[in-house]
Amino acid sequence: MYELIIGNKNYSSWSMRPWVLMRHLRIPFNERLLPFHLGGLKQHSPSGRVPCLVDGQTVVWDTLAITEYLAERHAGIWPEDAKARAWARSAAAEMHSGFAALRNDCSMSVGVRIKLHQVGAGLQADLARLAGLWTDGLARHGGPCLGGAAFTAVDAFFAPVATRVQTYGLSLPPKAAAYVGRLLEVQAVAEWIAAGIAENFRDAPHEQEILASGVVLADLRAPAG
Repeated sequence: MYELIIGNKNYSSWSMRPWVLMRHLRIPFNERLLPFHLGGLKQHSPSGRVPCLVDGQTVVWDTLAITEYLAERHAGIWPEDAKARAWARSAAAEMHSGFAALRNDCSMSVGVRIKLHQVGAGLQADLARLAGLWTDGLARHGGPCLGGAAFTAVDAFFAPVATRVQTYGLSLPPKAAAYVGRLLEVQAVAEWIAAGIAENFRDAPHEQEILASGVVLADLRAPAG
């Protein structure tokens, strides 16, 4: 059985993507959660980062590489239609390498609600691009997911973005906002968020980023232990 090595569910957007995808498609795996504050990731992942997928003697690191490895072995990872699949791969790759302002200004934390000090030009541009990209995918492929009727890897790649929209109360046009709502209702996404809220351990660097970004309106997480 696969072993998926992940970081804190509250913070780790990269870990969330393959976890949600595999969970949604019912691909069996054992989860190994390694809290960031304990360190030691180098012992388990060649890059020293999460996620990392272990399949017997094969070790696959990086979210996009894990997704493609799974796509070679399981149906449903990408849309069946070739044109939709090409679009979905392009959109996932753009998420994988882009949206720097969103990442920097809105550090992931599923268990808090924050009012940003400001929404800068870079973040505004990223939100506009997200809205345009999602609207295009939904219009091209008929929805309710980006590649068509079924939840696939491209939706999993944007699941952490949906949590950021919720955490920071980010404003989006109606169609994009509705897509965020649908993502948050996917069972695997809801399970990840619930588990992140239940975590009682914290990582100081992530906490500092979050506190620097704005005013904390609510902290829904279990008390730090």
